[in-house]
Amino acid sequence: MFIAFISLIALVVGVVLFLKARQQMHRKKPLFISALIVFIGISGLLSRSFVVISPNGVGHMMRIYTGSGMESGQIVALPGQKGPQARILPPGFHFIFLVNVLYKVEEKGIINIPEGSYGLLVAKDGVPLRKGQYLADEWSDKQARKMLDAIYFLSEGKGQKGPQLTVLKPGQYRINKYLFNVTIMPALDVKTGHVAVIRSNVKTLAKCPNPASMDNGEAGKNLSSPVVPKGCVGVWKEALAPGRYYLNQRAYVSTIIPTRVQTWSYQGGYTHRKINLIVEDDGTIKQTVESFRIPVPKASADKAINVRVEGWTFPVDMRVTVQVHPDDASKVVASVGTLRAVEDNIITPAIRDILRTIGGQPDIKVLDFIEKREHITSLVEKSIIKEGKKAGVTIQEVRMGEPAIPPELLVARIRKQLAAQLQETYKQEQQAQKERIKVERERATASQQVQLVTAEIAKKAAEHRKEQKRLEGEGEKLRLIEIAQGQKAQTDVLGADRVLQLQILKEVLAVALKNPDIIKVPMVQVNNGGQGGSLEGAAAILGASNLVEMLNKSRGAGKAASE
Repeated sequence: MFIAFISLIALVVGVVLFLKARQQMHRKKPLFISALIVFIGISGLLSRSFVVISPNGVGHMMRIYTGSGMESGQIVALPGQKGPQARILPPGFHFIFLVNVLYKVEEKGIINIPEGSYGLLVAKDGVPLRKGQYLADEWSDKQARKMLDAIYFLSEGKGQKGPQLTVLKPGQYRINKYLFNVTIMPALDVKTGHVAVIRSNVKTLAKCPNPASMDNGEAGKNLSSPVVPKGCVGVWKEALAPGRYYLNQRAYVSTIIPTRVQTWSYQGGYTHRKINLIVEDDGTIKQTVESFRIPVPKASADKAINVRVEGWTFPVDMRVTVQVHPDDASKVVASVGTLRAVEDNIITPAIRDILRTIGGQPDIKVLDFIEKREHITSLVEKSIIKEGKKAGVTIQEVRMGEPAIPPELLVARIRKQLAAQLQETYKQEQQAQKERIKVERERATASQQVQLVTAEIAKKAAEHRKEQKRLEGEGEKLRLIEIAQGQKAQTDVLGADRVLQLQILKEVLAVALKNPDIIKVPMVQVNNGGQGGSLEGAAAILGASNLVEMLNKSRGAGKAASE
């Protein structure tokens, strides 16, 4: 400022001296001095009439001198007004007469919106928002660039003061920071397996239905869940698919709803009692009681469900598999809020009430939770599916875990099973002992195989000889029968005495053939002309021998025995 003032005085003095010097043309020295003073004055003024803005900067001007004042409530001055100027200077050299005198020039940095973020704009000046208006009207894509021109924003009368609905997407922007404040916010990222349900605070659609009169065509079947078309105030019926969205968080509140299958489990949170049965060496059964605490797993929705049946109270573990269809996500948000709220406020109370109601039925017994588990599970599943559908949640299946049945109810059954198993074990041990003896016998038999084979052969040989003797006896018997029959025929023809003599003669001849020396034959002549048979002649021949005498004795002994 001081330099400009001195330059201006020098310019005025120089001009005056120059004019006087021209009247005295013969005096060249005063003319030169006046011209030099003018040049210095002009140079001083020109030095205060330009500004250079760096490539990454934005020139902001605050007008101090000359110009009219701003209206009441006005923050940014339009051209010709004093105060923060709507005009900004881009990078480069700018010549504005006495710019550094009339204005205070500030260089501010450009606005850089990184990827995955957006810029939230708040205008310090402009037309006030209408009554009931939450955010400034949205600028179309074509006008979004003009919106950043402060002169256009203010002079055209469209720019509204306050938070703007239109946001800045990733990139670099030269913005008048006298007019706009920029806050960098994270973009909405919807991951795979999820959808984003939007609750809008602003209306961008020309015609929107009245949510109070909407029942979605399912009045009485579902929870109150009015949803509106996209662009209206309220919960949008259409959820946003996975992707990245640059939505103004002040205008659009997003709720992420997972669409993948989830399992809500109800486990732990009780003391488990157990009766152990021990079989002593003498076969008696001894029982001991054991108890331990079952904690609630961190991933569980809640603790196990206590059920009262036949006066007994015991916990039951349950698992519910649920899924939210993308088309039903808006209904979940509108009716309940979040999926966790559905779990805590809808499904958990419902499944507890359903299971307790089933347990209170007169035809349900305690042991049915073990023996008829599928039946009880199907009853729970049938009822809970209806409750989930009201809130927009699809129940895929319900599974019941092992119930902690009071051990006193199971002791008698277990003891009976144990006794039966002991009895079966005793039978198996007996059978095993028999098999062992059999194996030992076979092993001993194998070691005595040679003796057994020898004995077996001897046995078979004896049996063969026995059979041989029997056959020989049979043959001898038949022979004797034949002989007896022949002798009987001889007796009938020759007479008994003749037959006896003939038999004796056969025996003598047989002996004589074996021992010819025992026969003494005398020189005796036999008269064939005498009376007598052929046997008498033979006896005569043998009569002199000692063999005849032996045969006679033998015959006499035979008669005596027969008598």
